[in-house]
Amino acid sequence: MRVSVIGGSSIEGETYATAQEVGRLLGERGHTVVCGGLGGTMEAVCKGAREEGAETIGILPTERRGDANEWVTTPIATGLGNARNVMVVLNGDAAIAIDGAAGTLSELGHALDFHRPVAGLDTHDIALDGFEAVDTPEDAVDYVESARTQ
Repeated sequence: MRVSVIGGSSIEGETYATAQEVGRLLGERGHTVVCGGLGGTMEAVCKGAREEGAETIGILPTERRGDANEWVTTPIATGLGNARNVMVVLNGDAAIAIDGAAGTLSELGHALDFHRPVAGLDTHDIALDGFEAVDTPEDAVDYVESARTQ
């Protein structure tokens, strides 16, 4: 399954470790990570996934594939700026949101609009069908796996 991971573009410490663990778990369970391809949550989740040998797809806001973080295996340059947020969630079967601000909120909305189940880990608290607030990286991965099989 492809899982879109969305979140803060500037994170550190515990949040970085959480995102890296989400990526590691996704990779360990054989999933492909789709993200925005840059830093913060995107870098951490790709790093964790790559440590398990998983594929990582970075859908970049810029026109240059070389802008992707070093852990992206397939960079996709769009030149669309934040409009690429739609493509990030559309190319996943489910989404996990970690931290984040307005860009993450837009991706959450798009994911739910496309009927993608979303696990939220220390992110916006949304009371909409398809969104589940979770406490741990394992809970996040478990939720998107179970939601996609229903």
